[in-house]
Amino acid sequence: MLHSDLSTAARALRAGGCVVYPTETFFALGALATEAAALARVVAIKARPATKPLPLLVGEMGQLAGVLREGFLDGPLGADFRALAARFWPGPLSLVVPCREDLPALVKDGRGYVSVRFTPHPTAAALCRLAGGALVATSANVSGLPPAATLQALDAAVVAAADGVVAAGPAPGGGQASTVAGLAGGRRLAIYREGATPVAALRAAGYEPCAP
Repeated sequence: MLHSDLSTAARALRAGGCVVYPTETFFALGALATEAAALARVVAIKARPATKPLPLLVGEMGQLAGVLREGFLDGPLGADFRALAARFWPGPLSLVVPCREDLPALVKDGRGYVSVRFTPHPTAAALCRLAGGALVATSANVSGLPPAATLQALDAAVVAAADGVVAAGPAPGGGQASTVAGLAGGRRLAIYREGATPVAALRAAGYEPCAP
């Protein structure tokens, strides 16, 4: 297993590579969200359907400028987004939001929406900052197989195909993946997946779940 320090991994990402790194839930296979060829490698390594958008994470709020569609924060859903981010980020809540048109097709759905969260994991956040932008954060496993919360559980084929493995910092917590929610307006949230952020906590914050 080729271990990389943060600086080496960030250089690989900036050069269009992909690396395995820890997040608050599981190890992720990631690349810079702007690198279309690297994203295609991630999809191929995982044998993941290209029609299933790759989720993103950021390491600081300022990196959202490279993800969110211009004007979104000033629009009708901006207040809900800001309130949820203030309450639950950094944390395992992914929000489905309209994204910049110049982001590659593999990270967005047919509406031009992307899933993004602000990670609380110190290694993942530092890697985002050093690499210079949002990273793909899909679990480092072949699609359909269990995600890995330990280095020993990582799929050897995934590790061999990546440009390095970052093992610094706390181990992933395991358990559930992030909760994925979309903003439906009027303090309503479309729940695409309930995970590590309980729906009950979203309700307690004044948001009503609804069907996607």
